[in-house]
Amino acid sequence: MLEKTVSGRTTLVTFDIREVTPTLMSEVDEILTTTGVVLLRGLGISSPAHFHETVAKFGEPLGGYRGGNTPRTKVADGIFTSTEYPAEYEISLHNELSYAQTWPDRLFFCCLTEPTTGGATPVCDGRALLSDLDPDVRDRFTTKGIVYRQHLHGGYGPGKSWQRTFETDNPAEAEKFLHAAGLTFNWTPDNGLRTSAPRPAIRTHPKTGTPVWFNQADQWHPTNLPPTEREALLDLFDNESDLPHSVTYGDGSPIPSSDVDAIRTAAKRNELSFPWQRGDIMIVENMLALHGRHPYTGPRKILVAMI
Repeated sequence: MLEKTVSGRTTLVTFDIREVTPTLMSEVDEILTTTGVVLLRGLGISSPAHFHETVAKFGEPLGGYRGGNTPRTKVADGIFTSTEYPAEYEISLHNELSYAQTWPDRLFFCCLTEPTTGGATPVCDGRALLSDLDPDVRDRFTTKGIVYRQHLHGGYGPGKSWQRTFETDNPAEAEKFLHAAGLTFNWTPDNGLRTSAPRPAIRTHPKTGTPVWFNQADQWHPTNLPPTEREALLDLFDNESDLPHSVTYGDGSPIPSSDVDAIRTAAKRNELSFPWQRGDIMIVENMLALHGRHPYTGPRKILVAMI
């Protein structure tokens, strides 16, 4: 059974199935290039191992998360917790690892335990976001690009440490990764690490040839932090560039809060969400669709795999 759900200009295609077959995988491939999001319901996924076995049918090896900025725990080979960000906060719509030099093509989210309330993983068609964005804001991001900046502590402080981010305690190994990832960096006197990554804000999709919104400017912007946390961090640090992560336009100029508000407005206009059911798998074409998380109560266990 196949069902379509539409919100704004974002479309979710749901399959009610009992097994992953070559025919299904072919249909999913075709639909993902069109809509960017597919929900597989009825597979009854019950464990990380079962999830890994299912995702591996779509392609291997499963990707890692070295260099990623969100708190995650590896629970099996190529399988991670989707996030460990506190339940009371929303995670804004974003493309996974768009700040990196390489990123996953597809994300697989699996629900092992559905929340009591809330906790949806909303999605948004990035092409619709780009089209709906205020033209002046779109032009600024297109022409200037953006620079992501991280300020990673050496073991104690807000945000992730560089050791956890780059999965090593060896500075030389971290530097090797940083060079390969095309990042500029410098070490701080307190064993911290600052990194800088200039990236385009808009990219061309390799299959469709269409421009897509592909960045996390609004998520790395200070206004994305909960107000009390933002105030506490700005009291602790002298400048926004000292925050665990921050972002500017590519020429170094600040991104006005009005510009990131325009991004959020266009994203919300096209946001689509659904209540998780135990055993669900949602597949997201990472360059075509953004994803996020709604606040929730009760237990919630969502895993993620990346290809």
